[in-house]
Amino acid sequence: MAQHPSMDVETTVTGDAESRKALVGRFARVVSIAMTILCNAIVLVGLWASGINLDELATTPDVFNSKQDICLRLGWQSVVGAEAPVRLCSEWINLSDPSGKTHQIQREVKLKQGPDGLYYVDRGIHADYRLLILVMFVVAVIVSGLVAKWYLVSRYRLRLESAAGHEASLVH
Repeated sequence: MAQHPSMDVETTVTGDAESRKALVGRFARVVSIAMTILCNAIVLVGLWASGINLDELATTPDVFNSKQDICLRLGWQSVVGAEAPVRLCSEWINLSDPSGKTHQIQREVKLKQGPDGLYYVDRGIHADYRLLILVMFVVAVIVSGLVAKWYLVSRYRLRLESAAGHEASLVH
């Protein structure tokens, strides 16, 4: 008859704890990967659904630069600090733009006269709350993903421990 080796209760409990720890670690990695994919999908769908154009949010106004552009049409522009409208380039070709499209001064661009007599784009303060809302949405999705991961891993750990406790009570 085959003899079974004597099992130490302490060794079995330690082995069970280590195997549970390994299972929880593997589950945590799987949940991390799944939450990363899910959260990125939520952010991308939210960005698409909002209709926010990131190129539009981060661009600076397109203005004529006499060193690298060729002026095609002059127009009268009102300038802050000047008494009367000033004749400025309103349509040009940018030589560094490979598309060859003509560029025009946007209507929302405000110009001002500097102390040196030259004209500059008045950048002013542009409060664009769409970017703030987008950042808050991304942060909310990340925090929600971390909370969901913590909850799922904790619940799995408790379930394994309660199952191990239940099995131990049946053996004794």
